[in-house]
Amino acid sequence: MRHSLATALIALALPAMAQDAPRLLFPVDCTLGETCFLQQFVDRDPGPGARDYACGPQSYDTHTGTDIRTADLAAMLAGVTVIAAADGVVRALRDGVPDGGTATRPEGQDCGNGVVLTHPGGWETQYCHLMQGSIAVVEGQQVAAGTPLGLIGYSGRTEFPHLEFILRHEGRVVDPFDPSDLANCGGSATPLWAEPLDHPGGGILSAGFAASIPEFEAIQAGAAAIGAVPAGGEALVLWAYIHSGRAGDTLRLRIADASGAEVHAHDVALDRTQAQLFRATGLRTPSGGWSPGLYRGAVTLIRDGVEIDRLDAAVIVTP
Repeated sequence: MRHSLATALIALALPAMAQDAPRLLFPVDCTLGETCFLQQFVDRDPGPGARDYACGPQSYDTHTGTDIRTADLAAMLAGVTVIAAADGVVRALRDGVPDGGTATRPEGQDCGNGVVLTHPGGWETQYCHLMQGSIAVVEGQQVAAGTPLGLIGYSGRTEFPHLEFILRHEGRVVDPFDPSDLANCGGSATPLWAEPLDHPGGGILSAGFAASIPEFEAIQAGAAAIGAVPAGGEALVLWAYIHSGRAGDTLRLRIADASGAEVHAHDVALDRTQAQLFRATGLRTPSGGWSPGLYRGAVTLIRDGVEIDRLDAAVIVTP
């Protein structure tokens, strides 16, 4: 009885179009905030600007999907499975597009490698930017919710490895976080996800130590962090890779030595909103070198005085 009443109340809260919508599984087999991250959402702004369903800046003009990313290319290459969000039939697919991002995409193949599923009631889901050679279904195949479709990749028009998940009803884009009119945002709509999903509004993708400030390309590749630095090296640097940073955010970086004593602290004020960025801080090696042992770093992202994410790192200083 309680379940029936709850179902009825949810139906009343949904727009008529969404009352027959499939209850969607999260389309990636991952742990949000750890092995995958919500980068961008459907654009709710009807004009040339952009805003996400919560009236925030995590979108861009005319963006039609939900972007679920890996931390970097190394995490992508480890294999992150994309799954069917609901029972359906494979209407179309494409494979063979190289994982090189926007620079290598063939003309007219912005989605890259992808799969399209049809669902009852005029619903359709699309899965874009999959890894070349990873498509695990065939056209016409009936799939159950949770069926592996492929792996997150870096194909098509994209600047970072991710899945773009697109939901449509009778050809019209629907935001699964808020199925109401796309011109609206910040309302009290009931999302279409089978389980609640948090929207932290940004976070820390990765953090690590280096002997000098790393190149951004190395951080994006997942190749910047090192496990050991010599006691007499040039410097000790702590870096952090951030997604969806906003103007006014504070990135707090702290380094503690082998005894646990804080040896360096630096707060960085972000002066603009960016989809992805990195910051680094550190110290030149003192005369006589660093004391050997395990050094620890702590990175905290703060917004409006509230911690929204934290990530720790460690490095061994060798004699």
